[in-house]
Amino acid sequence: MGKVVDITDKLSFDGNPTLVVKGKKLEVNADAPTVLKVMNFMQKENVNDMGVVSNMYELILTEKSRTEINKMKPSVNDWMTIVREAMTLVVGDLDGQGE
Repeated sequence: MGKVVDITDKLSFDGNPTLVVKGKKLEVNADAPTVLKVMNFMQKENVNDMGVVSNMYELILTEKSRTEINKMKPSVNDWMTIVREAMTLVVGDLDGQGE
């Protein structure tokens, strides 16, 4: 049998981060496959295109979070802010300019 190395103690399975909007906790998908898809969108697509943003919204926010957001009936600008902040939470600063 080949060498076996247990790396469990080197990994963190902290769960998903959350955004808080109007007192509601919105869970953001931070698993590697989702974040890699979002990063791929960001590199290949126009991140200001509403169709692209909508696709990222579906990926990055859990179904429960999207339901809560829909109940809030945010304006387009507020909705875009939520999506951008969720993406920033899991992939870092989107424009590379820092905060």
